[in-house]
Amino acid sequence: MNMRADVLDAVIIGGGLVGGLTALLLAQGGVQATVLDAAPILDAEKNLAAANPRVLALSQATIHLLKTAGVWELLARQMPYSGMQVWNKNGYGEINFGQASERTLNAEQALGSMVEPSILNLAIQQKMLQTLQDYRTQVKVSRVEEGVGIWHVHLADGTVLKTKLVIGADGANSFVREQAFIGLDVLDYKQAGISCAIRTAQPHHHVARQIFLETGPLAFLPMASLKAEQQGHWQSIVWTLPDDYADEYAALSDDDFKRLLTQESHHMLGEVLEATPRAKFPLKARAAQQYVKAGLALIGDAAHVIHPLAGQGVNIGCLDAAVLCDALLKDKKRGVWANEQTLRRYEHMRKGQNDAMMHSMSVIGWIETANIFPIVWARNFSLKQVEKQSMLKDLFMAQANGLSLLQGTQYSA
Repeated sequence: MNMRADVLDAVIIGGGLVGGLTALLLAQGGVQATVLDAAPILDAEKNLAAANPRVLALSQATIHLLKTAGVWELLARQMPYSGMQVWNKNGYGEINFGQASERTLNAEQALGSMVEPSILNLAIQQKMLQTLQDYRTQVKVSRVEEGVGIWHVHLADGTVLKTKLVIGADGANSFVREQAFIGLDVLDYKQAGISCAIRTAQPHHHVARQIFLETGPLAFLPMASLKAEQQGHWQSIVWTLPDDYADEYAALSDDDFKRLLTQESHHMLGEVLEATPRAKFPLKARAAQQYVKAGLALIGDAAHVIHPLAGQGVNIGCLDAAVLCDALLKDKKRGVWANEQTLRRYEHMRKGQNDAMMHSMSVIGWIETANIFPIVWARNFSLKQVEKQSMLKDLFMAQANGLSLLQGTQYSA
């Protein structure tokens, strides 16, 4: 892109994982997008010194995309997981994927990898600073308005950028979506998630575990430890609860919370010895009624937010980035840019899949917490059948790793 040109090829609003990945993939294809990031330049030493209480479960497709963009090798730490275990507290069914491992595997040999958001954001930012010609931090966008064949992006400092394409990667409360007058469908689960990091008496052996309780799913997700002697004993939890339970549990003392967590997890990894301060966040599914307009596209949480049940939110956002970049760069080779038909094709490819994922997570969450006898019986029977059928388990894992969704793009693994 000619930096002196009056009209920019693309302006990406939001410089997190999905926005940053989009900018880096476009740069590889010869398109330098301007990235407007509200966040400051991160303090690497501060980021690395503290463990984030949350982790993101990255699929093999996301790992492949991060490697393609040159981000993966910049990650300071991550924890591959080689097995998954899912069961219901009041049932007899259980599903196991992969297997436990006492040694840390390479990410390529694992089912996926757990990475702290702060570590991932640092790596994305470092790569953008190395690669992009116009990456702006601590930028506030005050207005986004459609012109004739272009969009005008107004910044708080009075600067006005003109661009052929606006990409909204600015999260669940997207300002871009609001400015483009794109409607939003919201499903309030009347639930909240409690997240913190914990240290357990027994090691996790690189297995991600999820137990469905009467109140909702409780996930134990392996995470890297800052201390070598405690490696393998730290995990991030995500506990989905009705709002009233979440308020009650968030207010417990640390000792009472550790005792409750040990009890509710059936001592699956022994006693919970340490717990970092808890974070509580409301759970709502959000779906933009459309992903695109002429010269504008939404990606990641700006387009969709799903229940954290399967930990797929970050992964479907990265797939958005890959599909959009592939379509745009194919246009570029044909001598056109941000064609509306191309943007509609991106929307068609991603919206149906994302909406299906959102609704399936809602249904699974209801089924797994229902106490109606026929549902309990069917749930336990289904779990047992899936556990017995290696073909079904392979099908589930193929869907979860996301690699099949990259087929037909230039990022196919």
